[in-house]
Amino acid sequence: MIGHFKRSTKRLFALILSIPLVILAGGLAYMFGMDYLEHTPRDFWTSIEWAAETLTTTGYGSDSHWTHPGMTLFIIFFELVGMSFYVLIFPVFFLPYFEERFEARLPGVLPEMAGRVLIHRYGPAVDSLIEELRRVGTGFVILEQDERQARRLRDRGYEVVFGALDEQPGLLAGVETAQALITNADDHDDATFIMMARERGYPGTILALAEEPLHRPAMEKIGATAVFTPSHVLGAALAARASWRISPKVEGVQLLGERVGIADFRVQTTSPLARKTLGELRMRKRYGVTVIGQWNGGRFAPAEGPNTRIEAGAILVAAGAHANLARVERMATPLRHHGPIVVAGYGTVGRKVVEMLRDAGETTIVIDERSDPAVDVVGNVLEHATLDRAEVRTASAVVLALSNDSAGVFATAVVRDYAPDVRLIARVNLAPNVARLYQAGADFALSVGQVAGQILAHHLLGEDAVAVEQRLKLARVAPGALVGGHPWQVGIREKTSTAVVAVERGTEVLVEFDQGFQVRADDVLFVCGTTTSLDKYMREFGATPAERQTPPAA
Repeated sequence: MIGHFKRSTKRLFALILSIPLVILAGGLAYMFGMDYLEHTPRDFWTSIEWAAETLTTTGYGSDSHWTHPGMTLFIIFFELVGMSFYVLIFPVFFLPYFEERFEARLPGVLPEMAGRVLIHRYGPAVDSLIEELRRVGTGFVILEQDERQARRLRDRGYEVVFGALDEQPGLLAGVETAQALITNADDHDDATFIMMARERGYPGTILALAEEPLHRPAMEKIGATAVFTPSHVLGAALAARASWRISPKVEGVQLLGERVGIADFRVQTTSPLARKTLGELRMRKRYGVTVIGQWNGGRFAPAEGPNTRIEAGAILVAAGAHANLARVERMATPLRHHGPIVVAGYGTVGRKVVEMLRDAGETTIVIDERSDPAVDVVGNVLEHATLDRAEVRTASAVVLALSNDSAGVFATAVVRDYAPDVRLIARVNLAPNVARLYQAGADFALSVGQVAGQILAHHLLGEDAVAVEQRLKLARVAPGALVGGHPWQVGIREKTSTAVVAVERGTEVLVEFDQGFQVRADDVLFVCGTTTSLDKYMREFGATPAERQTPPAA
């Protein structure tokens, strides 16, 4: 509370000192005006009395009439000064001063830390971790040096200690028994926190969230167990989602050869596929394609059977012969795989996105309001003229790497309205705003809090490996229990959320099967799904990976 206490006290003292100074200045000006303008001189004390009466609005007594216009204007001005004191004194000076004295004081020492995690400085990067700690029942304490932030956190029910390490060296007393320490300040304050904790003999895990990757070795040298840069991980995840070169839409798709492909389609509201079930559409029978699933709200939903409904606005993933996939284009818009990738926002995250995309050989167009050698279009992403110059409608993807969440949500809506078919990837700071991005039209959204939260939870709580997005994979497997059955038999989707998209028989890859088709023991099946669903398929049908060989020719 020290910093804020000093500010309010200084303001109050400034007010107390300013009142006699204003009265003195007003009195002297009044003396001058009465002598040289009204030609009716007043002595010093009479003038001071007039200034005090005017400033306090108590009245003038007999001295209340002036004839010179300049004097009249001065009187009006000084009266307004007196009124402004009343308007400003109480809310700006007195109320903050007295609120501090009656407000409950924030704790200034650490509580018993055994079994608890100490988090140094609150911010978006630790927000998701805090929710995860609450979910699993792990206690935590937040050490915060901003009093307003500390009070907000306390009002949310968090245990908070208020203070600044550079002003209170003993603030970390008792930290030795903590389960783990996390520091989320700027890099210099992170370093101070790490050194002070180690100086007090803390032997456990210290995880640091750094702003600059180059500071990682130095932080580890002075005592950090591990140092992470969430903004750079976030940038890498966004770049991977935007570029097929960095992250193929389906891992292993090259195994199918040239005859068979996997394509993505945007299902617009007016599409005949929208809001229909797979049972109603009969995509396999009518068009010879297998629907693997759909991306909606950043989540991949596998096609689980005839009751699976295709949502309007979703990205449909389908497999089949190229000629058959072309027939689907009449009903849904194929996503563009060629063209530049537009990146809006050239801050820390945007720079990392552009760096990774260019390293992968992608063409980028960078939009930012500030001029920079790496910025191609200087302008506001909310303006259509800027989007025109950036050729957004011909882009293969747009990445919104804006630093402000509100701007990011609004920009998502603007870009989606301007270019309905383009793939739209966006970042935010706070995890709760991810849902708003999806409502505004984003295909994929991620927050720095989600990235940092998953990294920290992985190291602190031993949770599963970090994954910032679901991935589709194509597995080449032996038939197992499907020998003698049909590749599209009832039960595969329903039980495992996977789909058999092709069968390799000898030198051929088959993608269309009549009712009498039966899987043979020497066939090889191509099964598509997420890593989790493929594991389920292998267990359910006793399948094993097929021997590797050169992909079949067209």
